[in-house]
Amino acid sequence: MTRSKVLLPAAIALIMALTGCTTKTVSQSQYSGFLSSYEGLEKVKSPSGATVQRWVAPGFDVSQYDSVVVQPLSYYPQPKPTDRIDQATLDALLSQANQQVGGAIAQRLPVVSAQAAGPRTLLFRGAITGVAAETQGLRPYEILPIALVLAGAVTAAGERDQNTELYLEGELVEFRSGKPVMRLVRKGFGKTLSDDQQKITTADMRPVIDQLTRDAIQFNPHAAQ
Repeated sequence: MTRSKVLLPAAIALIMALTGCTTKTVSQSQYSGFLSSYEGLEKVKSPSGATVQRWVAPGFDVSQYDSVVVQPLSYYPQPKPTDRIDQATLDALLSQANQQVGGAIAQRLPVVSAQAAGPRTLLFRGAITGVAAETQGLRPYEILPIALVLAGAVTAAGERDQNTELYLEGELVEFRSGKPVMRLVRKGFGKTLSDDQQKITTADMRPVIDQLTRDAIQFNPHAAQ
């Protein structure tokens, strides 16, 4: 008997006792360790209406900066392919995210190389810290970075649809001083899968990346929380 089959009955019983809905934000136990700190994160609404967790340094004013160095998004930690998401899909997902998010940042500030960075240059670094498939109406019984998270696809009513989810962490720091000015942790939702056997594709996660792009373009650090 596999470990997942052993854990599933007890996990479902516990989950059903605790909650009956999908969480919209990342819990502390799901923080990856990618960010330099997770202190002070507060829930706010993004321009698209998504609930995200964000910290902004007091007095931060993006107009005081004239350029940004963008480190390519990475996976943190490095994922391992599974039966439901292969290496080609992981690579394509990361490439698409880098293309769109990098382009969105460039619409806010000129992107420069590290060699061309000046005293008013910011540095953006970010990572995809999880890709998940979660049964609708249940919470994951286990979450591993970049691993598929399954809360059990079969219930008394039969197979259930699954949400596809993407976890992202990122931060802005002053390039020369290393002073942090913003940190962000968010969980986004892609397309719905029909069951726990359906493979995850780049197209399934495209809505999440599109939403990230729109929010980056419209980002306002002083928006009401």
